[in-house]
Amino acid sequence: MEIKPQIKTAAFLMWILMVPAGLWFTYTSYPPQFSGNWLDLLAFLLLISLVAGMPIVINNMFIFLIQWVALAVFLKFGLFVEIIFAQVSLVVLLLRLKVFEKDQWFRYPLNLNMIFMVSFVSGVIYFALGGEISPNLSDNHNAIWLAFLYAIVSYLLNQIIITIHLYFIFKEPFLGKDFIVETITTFITLPIGIVLYILYKQVGLLALLFVGAPFISISIIFNLYYSSQKVNHYLQKAAEIGHQMAEHLHVDDVLNLFIEKLCEMLPVDYAYILELKNDELKLVRRMESGLALSKDMPSLKLSEGISGLVRSNRKALIFAKRKEWLPYANGYIPMEAESILSVPIERSQNLIGVLVLASKKKRAYEKYQLMILDILCSYFAVAMENARHYEHTKMQSEHCSLTKLYNYHYFESVLNQEFDKLIHFERHQLSLIILDIDHFKAINDTYGHQSGNEILLELACRLKQVVGDFGTVARYGGEEFVVLLPDSSKDESVQMAEQIRQAVGTWPFTLKQSLDTTQRQVKMTVSIGVATAPEDAEDALALVRHADRALYVGAKRAGRNRVAEYSSC
Repeated sequence: MEIKPQIKTAAFLMWILMVPAGLWFTYTSYPPQFSGNWLDLLAFLLLISLVAGMPIVINNMFIFLIQWVALAVFLKFGLFVEIIFAQVSLVVLLLRLKVFEKDQWFRYPLNLNMIFMVSFVSGVIYFALGGEISPNLSDNHNAIWLAFLYAIVSYLLNQIIITIHLYFIFKEPFLGKDFIVETITTFITLPIGIVLYILYKQVGLLALLFVGAPFISISIIFNLYYSSQKVNHYLQKAAEIGHQMAEHLHVDDVLNLFIEKLCEMLPVDYAYILELKNDELKLVRRMESGLALSKDMPSLKLSEGISGLVRSNRKALIFAKRKEWLPYANGYIPMEAESILSVPIERSQNLIGVLVLASKKKRAYEKYQLMILDILCSYFAVAMENARHYEHTKMQSEHCSLTKLYNYHYFESVLNQEFDKLIHFERHQLSLIILDIDHFKAINDTYGHQSGNEILLELACRLKQVVGDFGTVARYGGEEFVVLLPDSSKDESVQMAEQIRQAVGTWPFTLKQSLDTTQRQVKMTVSIGVATAPEDAEDALALVRHADRALYVGAKRAGRNRVAEYSSC
């Protein structure tokens, strides 16, 4: 959620006013005791920094367990050193969490204030109860209980302050599963701090090796296991997305699903898919801030922008922040973006496109995600090829190869579907127009069949212009065409038919490939029949038969170049 600027400013002011003054008060009231042994101090500082930077991961939760080291530091060197070490370890922790964005910097003073209050109050309570620096825990049971009491008070104060901040600043609930897991793991590891302190007094710095090395090793093992879990999770998701894309048979569906799943799986604010076409990279999908935007943008040259760089090298690129990719930017990526991940899309060793993902956060992407995206892009390329092949095959099966209008097979299917809707009262009326070119055989005999094809092509264009989205235009066979008009009355259909007749008869047709090789213009006319269901027909075949009868009896026999409507009389 968005944090108010006043809260961010207050966090910085509180740290400036409280922490330096508190450190001075602690140094004068509870002076440190390390006898100038700087090497030991540096060794403990290194240990607490390593522990903070390598959290234990349990069920995808990061558990930072520095309390046991802080306990040993407090008992040996005092409150002042423990506060300094706690501040340093917290900075390491926040860096480990990648808190780099400027609008998140307030988290540093906010958390430093909290951990200072925890350390200071816990230490004051410890000393108030008679605790001392560098106690002899081996023979003094009271000192052991005071050490444990200090650790418990420190942890409880930490949880209370964190909970208050989460509720009032970030509006998050008081307690969750993170609190339970962290409480259990903290109380399990606190005795390690007592052991570290006692062992340090016996063998010196070797204690850090004996106690710290196993703990850090366990953290590394947990981290490796967590990383492998993440990779396996992404691989599983990639396989699921691949199967989902394979189930889609349309190019747009594959593109939409691919970019949608990428935005769900990765931190993506901007996503672009570019396709290699005619020596250019053409934008085919564009997603910004979760919204699909227009792809009508200029194509990029093959060497232009980040996508051009990926195409040239045919290697994936990852940028952690803006200043790394800015020298190459010359495309669509907004200046608000920071991290960028770009991957080539290949099929059978051939590059077919480029994927570009961007995030507003710095260091948003990790290297292992390149492998996942590479696999996903392979699935995507196969799914796109299958979808294009399906669409091409479907188009060939449904369209006339000459005019590109729908063919009889497709028209028959649509006619049956529309008549079924009419029967179930989903349509009020259904009209059919059948038209035939007058004296078409004479055109073929006089000017050749190629000229006849030119007339069929131009007639198909005129039909589509007149009908538009009002109906379905198909080539019925030879020189016959049909127009199916859902929810169109007979009067409206007759008017449409008249517009078609005039569009054909008013303007001559141009013949570019006539037998005498000279360009000619010829005038053509059409005869048209119209029938409407349910008034003229009770089934689909009857509608076609009656429209055909109107064409030949009412229009052809009456002299051609006219519109005739079916009449049962």
